[in-house]
Amino acid sequence: MIKIVLTGPESSGKTTLGKQLAEHFQSNYVQEYARQYLNELGRDYQKDDLVDIAKGQLELEATLEKQKNRLLFCDTDLITIKIWSDYKYEETAPWILQQIDRKYYDLYFLCAPDIPWEPDPLRENPDDRDALFEIYKNTLLEYNKNFVVVKGSMEERLETAIEVVNQYQVASSDD
Repeated sequence: MIKIVLTGPESSGKTTLGKQLAEHFQSNYVQEYARQYLNELGRDYQKDDLVDIAKGQLELEATLEKQKNRLLFCDTDLITIKIWSDYKYEETAPWILQQIDRKYYDLYFLCAPDIPWEPDPLRENPDDRDALFEIYKNTLLEYNKNFVVVKGSMEERLETAIEVVNQYQVASSDD
């Protein structure tokens, strides 16, 4: 199974692209567990909630990994939770860091914040998406992750991502 993460700042098209890719490749899509968790929480989240969110994200992935499709598209990973925790609380729970080191993904699509901001009750950062994008990019480099930046219109993003996934599948089958 090839596992692909969609990552990047808020309102950068991750969810839309992930769903489009899963549909195009007739594969599975792992939603962002944080949305479900925060909608059900009934209060403002705190730093400790991030571990529960991380655990829920991993459980969703594990459930869909059992279906053994060729591709799995994940709308976020624990690196995103680390970035957010560091940004908001200036630290990350050790458990999350341990899981980042244990979990492997084949490819990341880093979504650029070059599309219009769309308000959402769960979004917090409309004004610093460019700075956050740089944090995402530098963190992926720090962790030595294989990533491709997707940018432009939603159509351009999808076209780029499909091409990259097709190339990756060919390269993987040659190994």
